[in-house]
Amino acid sequence: MAQKSKIEWTESTWNPVTGCTKISAGCKNCYAERMALRLRAAGSPNYANGFRVTLHHHALEIPLRWKKPRTIFVNSMSDLFHKNISFDFISKVFDVMRRASHHRFQILTKRSGRLLKLSSRLTWPENVWMGVTVENVDCSFRIDDLRQTPAAIKFISFEPLLGPIPDIDLEGIDWVIVGGESGPRARPMKPQWPIDIRDQCLNADVSFFFKQWGGINKKKNGRKLDGRTWDDMPRTTKLLELSYV
Repeated sequence: MAQKSKIEWTESTWNPVTGCTKISAGCKNCYAERMALRLRAAGSPNYANGFRVTLHHHALEIPLRWKKPRTIFVNSMSDLFHKNISFDFISKVFDVMRRASHHRFQILTKRSGRLLKLSSRLTWPENVWMGVTVENVDCSFRIDDLRQTPAAIKFISFEPLLGPIPDIDLEGIDWVIVGGESGPRARPMKPQWPIDIRDQCLNADVSFFFKQWGGINKKKNGRKLDGRTWDDMPRTTKLLELSYV
């Protein structure tokens, strides 16, 4: 339920919940669904339900056992704000993140409406980074929902980026990630799409991270954009307080 991660913008994953349901275009070729079904076929007990939403109470306190500070992607195999996850369980996840103050926690959701609805009822530690996935212009409303939350660090993941997204309102946003889709049915990302978002971030002084071009062979396509890698992280004094020993 927790492990080192190959995701370029984090270090570890922690999955107190697994499973999800599709709600928008970015979900079509969900990598987590493919992985969950593969793990179920391999006999993993944590994936006995396949990709149905499943709460794992036994995994809740795993970050408290990690002594060395690390950056942790929460629910890489689910969405913490899925309707089938109770507010009580979400609160328990937030309580663990508060108690594990030596770590940085990154949460991503496509369910920004529920995020906004519950955000005032949650206690937001400064070590929690909250993000929304925006795969096309139709999902830009998620940014407005995120902006209204009390999260200390707010970020957007434009992955998989499925179309151009001009005129992004980046007010109050600390970090932007962009990436193309990968896997056997990956949809292409045109070069101008991430370049335009990069330029918007530079103009707004928002940290920019280019994750990948994606495709069937993402390693071959690489991570360079305009001849260089972009690995910027949020620029804030809060990061200094959480810096690694």
